[in-house]
Amino acid sequence: MSWGTELWDQFDNLEKHTQWGIDILEKYIKFVKERTEIEISYAKQLRNLSKKYQPKKNSKEEEEYKYTSCKAFISTLNEMNDYAGQHEVISENMTSQITVELTRYVQELKQERKSHFHDGRKAQQHIETCWKQLESSKRRFERDCKEADRAQQYFEKMDADINVTKADVEKARQQAQLRHQMAEESKADYSSTLQKFNHEQHEHYYTHIPSIFQKIQEMEERRIVRIGQSMKTYAEVDRQVIPIIGKCLDGIAKAAESIDQKNDSQLVIEAYKSGFEPPGDIEFEDYAQPMKRTISETSLSNSRGDSKTELKFASKSKGKLWPFIKKNKLMSLLTSPHQPPPPPPASASPSAVPNGPQSPKQQKEPLSHRFNEFMTSKPKIHCFRSLKRGLSLKLGAGPEDFSNLPPEQRRKKLQQKVDELNKEIQKEMDQRDAITKMKDVYIKNPQMGDPGSLDHKLIEVGQNIEKLRLEVQKFEAWLTEVEGRLPVRGEQARRQSGMYEAQNTPSVNNCAQDRESPDGSYTEEQSQENELKMMATDFDDEFDDEEPLPTIGTCKALYTFEGQNEGTISIAEGEILYVIEEDKGDGWTRIRRNEDEEGYVPTSYVEVYLDKNAKGAMTYI
Repeated sequence: MSWGTELWDQFDNLEKHTQWGIDILEKYIKFVKERTEIEISYAKQLRNLSKKYQPKKNSKEEEEYKYTSCKAFISTLNEMNDYAGQHEVISENMTSQITVELTRYVQELKQERKSHFHDGRKAQQHIETCWKQLESSKRRFERDCKEADRAQQYFEKMDADINVTKADVEKARQQAQLRHQMAEESKADYSSTLQKFNHEQHEHYYTHIPSIFQKIQEMEERRIVRIGQSMKTYAEVDRQVIPIIGKCLDGIAKAAESIDQKNDSQLVIEAYKSGFEPPGDIEFEDYAQPMKRTISETSLSNSRGDSKTELKFASKSKGKLWPFIKKNKLMSLLTSPHQPPPPPPASASPSAVPNGPQSPKQQKEPLSHRFNEFMTSKPKIHCFRSLKRGLSLKLGAGPEDFSNLPPEQRRKKLQQKVDELNKEIQKEMDQRDAITKMKDVYIKNPQMGDPGSLDHKLIEVGQNIEKLRLEVQKFEAWLTEVEGRLPVRGEQARRQSGMYEAQNTPSVNNCAQDRESPDGSYTEEQSQENELKMMATDFDDEFDDEEPLPTIGTCKALYTFEGQNEGTISIAEGEILYVIEEDKGDGWTRIRRNEDEEGYVPTSYVEVYLDKNAKGAMTYI
């Protein structure tokens, strides 16, 4: 099967077919090129997707990815990043192995095709020229034969005519012979041309054209083979990355299998466990005997059992009463004075009140009494901005020993700090070893440097190590203290708590023990201070944007009052201030001097002028 023998007369159709083959090849190249662009775009989108959901460094979101489910999600994102890389590999391999190679081959194919069809056209032009020569020789031979016949007829006519002279007959005879001679020459030329044409034609159709068409056939078959190889390469490029893509998918499946719900639950416990015991039962307070609620009840020398109940309630219930108590009521309870206001002085002179109001730590109404009071009263929204501002001014930044945190969280923070310091010590020690080695090199090879130039660096590193070790010892001491005071859940802990409540003997040791919280790590003062810190932190986000309490009137200070206790504010005689909360029957009025200063003063020390239009306003006489 050869195009030269089977398609010897289909030169034009072969030219069209080979051009179509090149067009198909270029179309396939375009297809592969668009596929590579899709792969690149897909890989880019996958990478952007993976990057979009990666946790931001040094952010709260990064801390949340300690759970196994989140770690599995991170592994999925990383595997998707590798998955995207394989699609980039597909694009690169298709570009280098198919698109570039086929583009170069198409250029070569076009040149080869052009050369073959140029030879074919040249052969056709040659055979057409031979044909024209044959036609010309044939026409000349035909014309000479006709001329010779006419000359012979003319000679015979002249020879038969008796009136024609002998000279004319001889002339006609010579002309006839000349024409016959020319006809013979034309015949010989025509015969020679015909033989030559037949030879050329035979060579053209049986040698030249078959050879050219055979080359064109081979060229077309190579094109077909090449496009087949490219399609195979197309599949191989995809197949080569399938194992790696499979590993990526296996990694995602392995990450999913690594999710441990129990471990995540334990991490939640470690993250939010406070270390406190749940609050105990609230004692029954018999309001049928009103005489029990006297000022002497809050005296330090009075019933130790009541004092212990109050302290136990304050320490154990920190953060535990919020599910049952509105936050604004609890904050109002903690920020307002818990003692009766001092009586007004006999005169307006500041010396009339030499000691001022007694300390809330010495006289304090039991917390449970105020708890019952606001549980039965109508809730009222209070402003926490002033509380937050006051706590920030009073407490400042968090303490170095993390004593503002619950025991369990404090232990974690201290352990984390110890680990960080140990890492820093290790870095300093590595640096010291490196400097020591460099100094040894300088000693052996003085031309490389002066060994004495490294002494100050060694001294500096040694000092840093010593400082860090002291820091580690300090934090380890705090850590040991916290770990020794963490409560042990169980019957033993409850029995110990009951023993603390049962001790009523007034002694110094018992007083110190009464001030301890159930976890054994906080005194009364520390517990109250840390409680305020925690509440200020907890309410920070919820009430940060709350507007301050509106003024409901004004007041004039009748006497000078030194506000030395928490929640109170100092006033000078004759000073005009704003009233933001009226007396609730406890003898205290809440006032404001400016945006940053507000607090409670004894109602008897001021003359209040309430705005009649204010809600719930009443007139003090």
